[in-house]
Amino acid sequence: MAAAAAATTTQMDNTRSLSSISSTSSLLFTRTNEFYKIQNRVKFKSPRALSIRATSSDSVVTLLDYGAGNVRSVRNAIRHLGFGIKDVQTPEDILNANRLIFPGVGAFAAAMDVLNKTGMAEALCAYIEKDRPFLGICLGLQLLFQSSEENGPVNGLGLIPGVVGRFDSSNGFRVPQIGWNALQITKDSEILDDVGDHHVYFVHSYRAMPSDDNKEWVSSTCNYGDNFIASVRRGNVHAVQFHPEKSGDVGLSVLRRFLHPKTNIPKVIACLDVRANDKGDLVVTKGDQYDVREHTKENEVRNLGKPVELARQYYKEGADEISFLNITGFRDFPLGDLPMLQVLRLTSENVFVPLTVGGGIRDFTDANGRHYSSLEVASEYFRSGADKISIGSDAVYAAEDYLKTGVKTGKSSLEQISRVYGNQAVVVSIDPRRVYITHPNDVEFKAVRVTDLGPNGEEYAWYQCTVGILCFIVTFLFVHTATQSDKAVNGGREGRPIGAYELAKAVEDLGAGEILLNCIDCDGQGKGFDMDLIKLISDAVSIPVIASSGAGAVEHFSDVFRKTNASAALAAGIFHRKEVPIQSVKEHLYKEGIEVRI
Repeated sequence: MAAAAAATTTQMDNTRSLSSISSTSSLLFTRTNEFYKIQNRVKFKSPRALSIRATSSDSVVTLLDYGAGNVRSVRNAIRHLGFGIKDVQTPEDILNANRLIFPGVGAFAAAMDVLNKTGMAEALCAYIEKDRPFLGICLGLQLLFQSSEENGPVNGLGLIPGVVGRFDSSNGFRVPQIGWNALQITKDSEILDDVGDHHVYFVHSYRAMPSDDNKEWVSSTCNYGDNFIASVRRGNVHAVQFHPEKSGDVGLSVLRRFLHPKTNIPKVIACLDVRANDKGDLVVTKGDQYDVREHTKENEVRNLGKPVELARQYYKEGADEISFLNITGFRDFPLGDLPMLQVLRLTSENVFVPLTVGGGIRDFTDANGRHYSSLEVASEYFRSGADKISIGSDAVYAAEDYLKTGVKTGKSSLEQISRVYGNQAVVVSIDPRRVYITHPNDVEFKAVRVTDLGPNGEEYAWYQCTVGILCFIVTFLFVHTATQSDKAVNGGREGRPIGAYELAKAVEDLGAGEILLNCIDCDGQGKGFDMDLIKLISDAVSIPVIASSGAGAVEHFSDVFRKTNASAALAAGIFHRKEVPIQSVKEHLYKEGIEVRI
């Protein structure tokens, strides 16, 4: 990344000497210091403390050229595909990138020296940990690993387990590998669609090797004496060992797929609240404002069907995802919840869309005093067929601590699970209620002007987050009251001193990959989603937001996709009671010109 290179497009990008790299490092370090001197004006804190949100134009690519190797070919390829280029000059340029490409040619140690001295290493880690669109090329892949043996050992960015080592030349293979080689695709890599078995161009002496520790990252391998990692992918983060800009039409197709990712079309999600009824059978139920019992003399649990059968039915009807909320009597001992684990196993045998499960994902200690981490609980759900884990109350407590201290402890369930499985595997469920106020300055939390006035004509409201009270007891008895007090409200939920806006921003920073946004006031009412709330949150974060609570007609789904930035809409009761079939929702959205999966 040479700042001077951004000043003129005619400057040669050919291989520079190590003294040139050192000079570039000095220039970047000086400019970074100057940048920090004006931080009061731009309110720049530290890279990890910033909330990352794309601000660049969709037609511009941010290029991290640290000052070594031939990047002119990469620039030419990007421009050939119709994109402009913004060069990184400060750490904030990385954090604000819409798409970031990091091409690297040269020595591992020299590159890390530049990144560390300029503050780019920390910004780069923060950007990637946020699952922002990233493409590393050659050394841009190697630097993601823990360390390299090249002139080392030298520490890398540490994002992917493994050590980058030199090819073994004792078996007759010449090092470096310079030339064309074929890829073996190991999983859906998105940018490598249709590239399998095609030849791409490599030039490198060092490589990373696949292992059990990094297998979740590896998207393709290649053989040159041994199988080595040819590409990695996790979510929106990609890196390739080969040079796509030197790989002809195949390479251009790789760049094109990164620059023109598949459009994320709106999703329709079916939610199944699963719990044991009074006879001990697992049933799908549905609460009205979190009250799941029938208002009859028997006061029995509302039974709307069997979870596995309903999930299979919704899959056949076209649901894009299935979400299970586990509210059974086993919530005090999640690893003992064999019935729910069996539900996941059986569902995953016949349902081939993403499965999310929530309820009881937290640290706990069993009756024998043995401690289980939330990561162990989540791992068991993943092994049983879940694709994503939904965290509720535990995420609220973690966010409260984080906002108080500004410190990420790494110990919360949200942080533990996202660190191991990636933030795309972690959904945070936010359950707020509307609190009307006269003026937005009446509270310390983010308030908005609401569409529906309050009972006394209030024009503003803030959204107070809630958590479940006494989980084990609530499992068997949900209490409904209309009070606005801080205790025992709607469905046995406790109001917390944090707003939905503040919580959403905090959990995104802690590693959430998606937000499930409920609304206690709208739940079970069938009058539509809370547009004010959904717009507030979907505009505030860069991760997907699922709109939930209140759907009662097909028009409510088109309204939420037109009027907010929600990525998905979830419903439960109207699907269970067959009031609004999933296919009817899809057909309506299609007729309204909203792209959906039919």
